[in-house]
Amino acid sequence: MYSLDTFKIDFKALKEGENTFEYSLNDAYFEAIEAPEVKQGEINVSLSITRTDDFFDLKFRAEGIVHVPCDLCLEDMEQPILTENQLAVKFGESYSEEDDLVTVPEDEGILDVSWFIYEFIDLNIPIKHVHAPGKCNPAMIKMLEEHSAIRSSEADAEKPMDPRWAELAKLKWKD
Repeated sequence: MYSLDTFKIDFKALKEGENTFEYSLNDAYFEAIEAPEVKQGEINVSLSITRTDDFFDLKFRAEGIVHVPCDLCLEDMEQPILTENQLAVKFGESYSEEDDLVTVPEDEGILDVSWFIYEFIDLNIPIKHVHAPGKCNPAMIKMLEEHSAIRSSEADAEKPMDPRWAELAKLKWKD
């Protein structure tokens, strides 16, 4: 069982100036955090926290790969990750998040950064993930070509049109 306790930072215990933390994320991390999008990966994260009185500047740097399904062939593919993000943390009465500012209750003084790290990784994954040309599963690509809409419409062009659709086609706007 992977413990997320190492991601809980006690801000009261941090010394003035720079404090650094290193994390190596693997499949167990993604499972423990119950990540909705990413289930596997190998990522190194460095976190630098600069303390000035009761204000903290957090700089995250994540580098590695995650495994996501290809949108075309559905096989897992490696998606490189390289991201740098920043958060500001201050003490306050209760916990709150506003843009890039997190307020931590002063009496508690602890913030779990595990979900922030996951969000930074997830936001770095492109919306469309596709293998490099020629790297997709050839059997799946062949099946996609056989069943693509273009081929289907070519086959349908040879069939006579349903008379109901033919009548509707006459109503199309004509320039």
